[in-house]
Amino acid sequence: METNQLITYRKMAMEDIDQVLLIEEEAFSTPWTREAFEHEMTTNLYSHYIVAETETKEIIGYCGMWLVMDESHITNVAVVERMRGHKIGEGLMREAIRVVLEQNVVLMTLEVRVTNDIAKNLYHKLGFQDGGIRKNYYTDTQEDALVMWVEFK
Repeated sequence: METNQLITYRKMAMEDIDQVLLIEEEAFSTPWTREAFEHEMTTNLYSHYIVAETETKEIIGYCGMWLVMDESHITNVAVVERMRGHKIGEGLMREAIRVVLEQNVVLMTLEVRVTNDIAKNLYHKLGFQDGGIRKNYYTDTQEDALVMWVEFK
């Protein structure tokens, strides 16, 4: 794919699940299932998912979050491997922040692997601060998660 293609960000639809699953399976050692994404799209009233899409309608990334009252929790963010390093993840996070600000959210949180310096650097760039550690959070490796948060004033 040409990296100079226009990337658009939009709300995820049911018909996007097949492409999102491919990214999920490529990005994570314990990927979410189709059923999990279907539940998020049809049953979980708090969930909101965003996709990054090329001009040719290929989904190259996604970001999921839960919006509960005035808080948002990022559930997952992933970009297709060949497009990492092209600011797609940053675009997804900026779009997520734009969406939550429209909903009067005042706090956004997420967990990230303590070893994922690239993601931690992005979150710091976007104003997130380090919070606590969740010990053995990731079931595949028992790796700790760093809780990060940003407050919108």
